[in-house]
Amino acid sequence: MKSQHSELIRIVSQFPNGTNIDTLLDALKPTVSKRTLQRRLQQLVLDRELVKVGKGRTTTYKVASLRTKPNVPTADTMVPRYDEFIPLSEESLEIISYVRQPLSARKPVAFSRDLVDAYVPGQTWYLNQVSRMNLKRIGEPGFENRPAGTYGRAILDRILIDLSWASSRLEGNTYTRLDTQRLIELGHLAEGRDAMEAQMILNHKRAIELLVDDAAQIGFNRYTFCNLHGVLSENLMSDPAASGTLRTREVEIGQSVYQPTNVPQVISEIFNTILNKAESIPDPFEQALFAMVHIPYLQPFEDVNKRVARIGANIPLIKQNLCPLTFLDLPERALIDAVLGVYEMSRIELLRDVFIWAYERSTQQYIKVKKSLTEPDPMRLKYRSQIHGIVGEVVRGLRLHARQAVIAYAEENIPGKDQNLFIELVLDDLKRLHEGVIARYRIRPSELRAWQDTLKKNLG
Repeated sequence: MKSQHSELIRIVSQFPNGTNIDTLLDALKPTVSKRTLQRRLQQLVLDRELVKVGKGRTTTYKVASLRTKPNVPTADTMVPRYDEFIPLSEESLEIISYVRQPLSARKPVAFSRDLVDAYVPGQTWYLNQVSRMNLKRIGEPGFENRPAGTYGRAILDRILIDLSWASSRLEGNTYTRLDTQRLIELGHLAEGRDAMEAQMILNHKRAIELLVDDAAQIGFNRYTFCNLHGVLSENLMSDPAASGTLRTREVEIGQSVYQPTNVPQVISEIFNTILNKAESIPDPFEQALFAMVHIPYLQPFEDVNKRVARIGANIPLIKQNLCPLTFLDLPERALIDAVLGVYEMSRIELLRDVFIWAYERSTQQYIKVKKSLTEPDPMRLKYRSQIHGIVGEVVRGLRLHARQAVIAYAEENIPGKDQNLFIELVLDDLKRLHEGVIARYRIRPSELRAWQDTLKKNLG
């Protein structure tokens, strides 16, 4: 297999600007089928040996500019790979493959208002319905009918430490969680640490208190976000007058080929558009992710934009008494890659996957005791036998292209208005399939192992 991959890489390297699958197929005929070639190309993209550019018929492949040699440690290999424990889609892996290239290999891009203009609240969704329902299920602590901010106030001491520490850590802050707790609770500065690090943490503390104390009044509006920036940037801006105000100066993004707009009128106009659209989004988790996409992309402030986005993402969660998004255990590299995907590719898939994982991780810290059984999902209840049947059919039939099989089944057996949600429910079940739940689908352990083995072989 290694020799086959090496030969494929050698052929691709003859095309510096990239080549398509048909050209590669002609070069390898008659020894390789198109389906086999597609699998090999997919694996080389996952291994970051090749870079995939474009979609559909316009897809091309080229050799990654920097390839890791076997047994030679690099900065990436010395850090645990987050793609080994954060579930990522194929689209997310494509983003990683692109943004991990050196700057010289990435195409310079400028701000485009198309990203926000194309979004229609209530019609466009970064999170599909199944994801939103699952996040709501795990994020509700039982305070749904209480006044806004009730749950946030109940766990305020914990949020102040967790979110202040985790968000600051994503900015390179070296305070430990214990250092952060001592600073917030006792005012003790950590020895040998920069004063700026303590200021960053204390600013986070005040920003979180602002959201919880004023939960009923805060929202996606200029007052809230400018004041969030004013608090988070206090004593950290080279120009104090820039704190809490939209920028009028040029900024550049370090280690990126993305250039934000530097026209003050455009910044102000798009900032209003982002806030208005966010306020109109009917789902709190979609609102949170929307903020994390568009605030950093616009860069409305001279600095501290990502911190504003992370704390601002908690606004709808705090207002609706949901578990906060604290970013605990989120690898810094994961967020960097995800934001670069938005900056340089206008693509949100990686940030979406990271967001979902980060929220699921956050809720584990805050919900220790929940009802043993939640209210049944009405769609799952309605189509229980159909879901169980098609999942079992996919596994027992060793169906590699699950999505196509599920779509075909839904089109034949499920009413049109329910088809999309049914498909997402089935694919979600297939994704989470393990020996502890297979009895409900009448799948034997041997059948599950055979299906998993077949998937692994075909990825290779």
